[in-house]
Amino acid sequence: MRTIILKTASNYLLPVLLLFSVFILLRGHYLPGGGFVGGLVASIAFVLHSFANGLGDTKDLIKFHPGFLMPVGLALAFLSGLSPLILFDEPFMTGLWMHNPLPVIGTIGSALFFDMGVYLVVVGVTLTIIFTISESA
Repeated sequence: MRTIILKTASNYLLPVLLLFSVFILLRGHYLPGGGFVGGLVASIAFVLHSFANGLGDTKDLIKFHPGFLMPVGLALAFLSGLSPLILFDEPFMTGLWMHNPLPVIGTIGSALFFDMGVYLVVVGVTLTIIFTISESA
């Protein structure tokens, strides 16, 4: 079902949903949310775009295979957990936090980088599954 209303709405909703997914990612340190939920919202934005505009247009928009995001996200999450061990001889997955918060984001810590890794893995897995199913149908 590719109506002109759905195509137009999806073109406007894609950046809004991606911005909302980043908001949920950053909100996850203090309130419910984080990498998993933010990644799902980002995946939903691209799935909505592919339903409205076709899978080819969405793949052209992304410009690379979403499966590439999985190892990058896993590496980022693993390195964020390993950084306390390497830098400060603390146990694996110990939270490290900056002393001064940033104006919009707040306090940056190793948990943010772990959540960003989870975000990338969720987007990569979800889009790979959805694109594979869509191609075979």
